[in-house]
Amino acid sequence: MGRFARLPVLLACLLLLSCGNEKPYHMTDITGAMPKLQFKMERANDHAIVSADSYRGKVVILYFGYTHCPDVCPTTLANLSEVLKRLDTRAYDVSVLFVSVDPDRDTPDVLGPYVRNFAKQIDGLTGPPNGLMALTRRYRVLYSVTKDSPGHPYEVMHSNSVFFFDRSGAARLVTTSTDDIDGITDDVKRLLN
Repeated sequence: MGRFARLPVLLACLLLLSCGNEKPYHMTDITGAMPKLQFKMERANDHAIVSADSYRGKVVILYFGYTHCPDVCPTTLANLSEVLKRLDTRAYDVSVLFVSVDPDRDTPDVLGPYVRNFAKQIDGLTGPPNGLMALTRRYRVLYSVTKDSPGHPYEVMHSNSVFFFDRSGAARLVTTSTDDIDGITDDVKRLLN
Protein backbone atom coordinates (compact mmCIF):
# COMPACT_ATOMS: atom_id res chain seq x y z
CA MET A 1 0.00 0.00 0.00
CA GLY A 2 1.40 3.39 -0.99
CA ARG A 3 1.75 6.41 1.25
CA PHE A 4 -1.26 8.13 -0.24
CA ALA A 5 -3.45 5.03 -0.10
CA ARG A 6 -3.18 5.06 3.72
CA LEU A 7 -4.21 8.72 4.01
CA PRO A 8 -8.02 8.13 3.84
CA VAL A 9 -7.76 5.44 6.53
CA LEU A 10 -5.73 7.77 8.77
CA LEU A 11 -8.19 10.65 8.26
CA ALA A 12 -11.15 8.38 9.08
CA CYS A 13 -9.45 7.28 12.32
CA LEU A 14 -8.75 10.88 13.32
CA LEU A 15 -12.38 11.86 12.69
CA LEU A 16 -13.65 8.99 14.82
CA LEU A 17 -11.31 9.92 17.66
CA SER A 18 -12.39 13.56 17.59
CA CYS A 19 -16.10 12.62 17.87
CA GLY A 20 -15.69 11.39 21.42
CA ASN A 21 -13.60 14.32 22.61
CA GLU A 22 -16.42 16.76 23.38
CA LYS A 23 -15.51 18.42 26.64
CA PRO A 24 -17.74 17.52 29.59
CA TYR A 25 -20.12 20.00 31.15
CA HIS A 26 -19.25 21.64 34.46
CA MET A 27 -22.66 20.65 35.82
CA THR A 28 -24.20 17.16 35.81
CA ASP A 29 -25.50 16.12 32.38
CA ILE A 30 -29.02 14.68 32.75
CA THR A 31 -29.87 14.54 29.05
CA GLY A 32 -32.56 11.89 28.61
CA ALA A 33 -32.91 11.24 32.36
CA MET A 34 -35.62 13.80 33.19
CA PRO A 35 -38.83 14.81 31.40
CA LYS A 36 -39.18 17.86 29.18
CA LEU A 37 -40.19 21.15 30.75
CA GLN A 38 -43.94 21.16 31.33
CA PHE A 39 -46.06 23.35 33.63
CA LYS A 40 -48.86 25.89 33.79
CA MET A 41 -48.55 28.57 36.49
CA GLU A 42 -49.05 32.26 37.18
CA ARG A 43 -46.13 34.55 36.38
CA ALA A 44 -45.97 36.93 39.33
CA ASN A 45 -44.25 39.67 37.34
CA ASP A 46 -47.39 40.41 35.26
CA HIS A 47 -50.05 37.99 36.61
CA ALA A 48 -50.14 36.13 33.28
CA ILE A 49 -50.81 32.40 33.10
CA VAL A 50 -47.75 30.88 31.43
CA SER A 51 -46.68 27.41 30.40
CA ALA A 52 -43.51 25.76 29.20
CA ASP A 53 -44.52 26.77 25.67
CA SER A 54 -44.21 30.42 26.73
CA TYR A 55 -40.45 29.85 27.04
CA ARG A 56 -39.74 27.65 23.99
CA GLY A 57 -36.75 28.89 22.04
CA LYS A 58 -34.97 30.02 25.21
CA VAL A 59 -32.62 28.23 27.55
CA VAL A 60 -34.59 27.89 30.79
CA ILE A 61 -33.13 27.68 34.29
CA LEU A 62 -35.61 26.28 36.82
CA TYR A 63 -35.18 26.78 40.56
CA PHE A 64 -37.55 26.22 43.49
CA GLY A 65 -37.40 28.40 46.60
CA TYR A 66 -39.23 31.08 48.56
CA THR A 67 -38.86 34.80 49.21
CA HIS A 68 -38.39 34.55 52.99
CA CYS A 69 -35.40 32.23 52.52
CA PRO A 70 -32.53 33.73 54.53
CA ASP A 71 -29.55 32.35 52.61
CA VAL A 72 -29.60 29.71 49.87
CA CYS A 73 -32.34 31.22 47.66
CA PRO A 74 -30.96 34.78 47.49
CA THR A 75 -27.43 33.45 46.99
CA THR A 76 -28.58 31.19 44.14
CA LEU A 77 -30.53 33.99 42.47
CA ALA A 78 -27.59 36.39 42.87
CA ASN A 79 -25.25 33.84 41.28
CA LEU A 80 -27.67 33.21 38.40
CA SER A 81 -28.01 36.97 37.97
CA GLU A 82 -24.21 37.16 37.63
CA VAL A 83 -24.34 34.40 34.99
CA LEU A 84 -26.89 36.49 33.06
CA LYS A 85 -24.61 39.55 33.27
CA ARG A 86 -21.69 37.56 31.91
CA LEU A 87 -23.81 36.36 28.99
CA ASP A 88 -24.30 40.01 28.00
CA THR A 89 -26.81 40.30 25.12
CA ARG A 90 -27.15 36.51 24.92
CA ALA A 91 -28.97 36.68 28.27
CA TYR A 92 -32.09 37.72 26.34
CA ASP A 93 -32.27 34.10 25.15
CA VAL A 94 -32.28 32.80 28.75
CA SER A 95 -35.12 32.75 31.29
CA VAL A 96 -34.73 31.92 34.96
CA LEU A 97 -37.92 30.56 36.53
CA PHE A 98 -38.08 30.90 40.31
CA VAL A 99 -40.97 28.71 41.49
CA SER A 100 -42.20 29.50 44.99
CA VAL A 101 -42.71 26.51 47.27
CA ASP A 102 -44.46 28.88 49.73
CA PRO A 103 -47.38 30.26 47.68
CA ASP A 104 -49.40 31.29 50.76
CA ARG A 105 -46.84 33.97 51.64
CA ASP A 106 -45.34 34.44 48.16
CA THR A 107 -48.30 36.11 46.53
CA PRO A 108 -47.69 37.56 43.07
CA ASP A 109 -47.38 41.03 44.61
CA VAL A 110 -44.56 39.78 46.87
CA LEU A 111 -42.88 37.40 44.43
CA GLY A 112 -42.76 39.69 41.37
CA PRO A 113 -40.76 42.54 42.94
CA TYR A 114 -38.54 40.04 44.78
CA VAL A 115 -37.27 38.33 41.62
CA ARG A 116 -36.98 41.59 39.65
CA ASN A 117 -34.47 42.82 42.24
CA PHE A 118 -32.07 40.19 40.88
CA ALA A 119 -32.52 40.41 37.08
CA LYS A 120 -35.21 41.17 34.55
CA GLN A 121 -34.80 37.70 33.00
CA ILE A 122 -36.02 36.10 36.23
CA ASP A 123 -39.72 35.26 36.39
CA GLY A 124 -41.40 34.37 39.66
CA LEU A 125 -43.92 31.56 39.25
CA THR A 126 -46.68 30.72 41.67
CA GLY A 127 -49.83 28.72 41.54
CA PRO A 128 -52.28 26.52 43.34
CA PRO A 129 -50.87 23.75 45.56
CA ASN A 130 -51.84 21.02 43.07
CA GLY A 131 -49.93 22.79 40.26
CA LEU A 132 -46.87 23.22 42.46
CA MET A 133 -47.06 19.61 43.63
CA ALA A 134 -47.26 18.32 40.04
CA LEU A 135 -44.21 20.37 39.01
CA THR A 136 -42.11 19.36 42.01
CA ARG A 137 -42.99 15.69 41.50
CA ARG A 138 -42.08 15.94 37.83
CA TYR A 139 -38.54 17.01 38.72
CA ARG A 140 -38.26 15.11 42.02
CA VAL A 141 -37.94 18.25 44.11
CA LEU A 142 -38.71 17.85 47.81
CA TYR A 143 -40.21 20.63 49.90
CA SER A 144 -42.29 21.08 53.03
CA VAL A 145 -44.04 24.01 54.67
CA THR A 146 -44.83 23.91 58.38
CA LYS A 147 -47.07 26.77 59.43
CA ASP A 148 -46.84 28.59 62.77
CA SER A 149 -48.02 26.56 65.72
CA PRO A 150 -47.49 26.89 69.48
CA GLY A 151 -43.80 26.31 70.13
CA HIS A 152 -42.94 25.94 66.43
CA PRO A 153 -42.23 28.84 64.04
CA TYR A 154 -43.17 28.94 60.36
CA GLU A 155 -40.64 26.77 58.54
CA VAL A 156 -39.97 26.00 54.88
CA MET A 157 -37.58 23.33 53.65
CA HIS A 158 -36.72 22.58 50.01
CA SER A 159 -34.09 20.82 47.94
CA ASN A 160 -31.66 23.11 46.16
CA SER A 161 -31.44 21.60 42.67
CA VAL A 162 -31.19 23.99 39.74
CA PHE A 163 -32.30 22.53 36.39
CA PHE A 164 -31.21 23.71 32.95
CA PHE A 165 -33.32 23.09 29.83
CA ASP A 166 -32.28 23.63 26.21
CA ARG A 167 -34.24 25.70 23.69
CA SER A 168 -36.56 22.77 22.91
CA GLY A 169 -37.46 22.28 26.58
CA ALA A 170 -35.36 19.14 27.08
CA ALA A 171 -33.77 18.74 30.53
CA ARG A 172 -30.01 18.88 30.02
CA LEU A 173 -28.15 19.82 33.20
CA VAL A 174 -28.58 20.00 36.97
CA THR A 175 -26.52 21.37 39.83
CA THR A 176 -26.98 21.79 43.56
CA SER A 177 -24.49 24.65 43.80
CA THR A 178 -24.28 27.82 41.73
CA ASP A 179 -20.91 28.89 43.15
CA ASP A 180 -19.01 28.03 39.93
CA ILE A 181 -20.28 31.04 38.00
CA ASP A 182 -17.65 30.67 35.27
CA GLY A 183 -18.54 27.01 34.73
CA ILE A 184 -22.29 27.66 34.68
CA THR A 185 -21.82 30.54 32.24
CA ASP A 186 -19.77 28.28 29.96
CA ASP A 187 -22.42 25.53 30.11
CA VAL A 188 -25.27 27.95 29.35
CA LYS A 189 -23.33 29.29 26.36
CA ARG A 190 -23.05 25.71 25.08
CA LEU A 191 -26.80 25.22 25.48
CA LEU A 192 -27.42 28.48 23.62
CA ASN A 193 -25.33 27.22 20.69
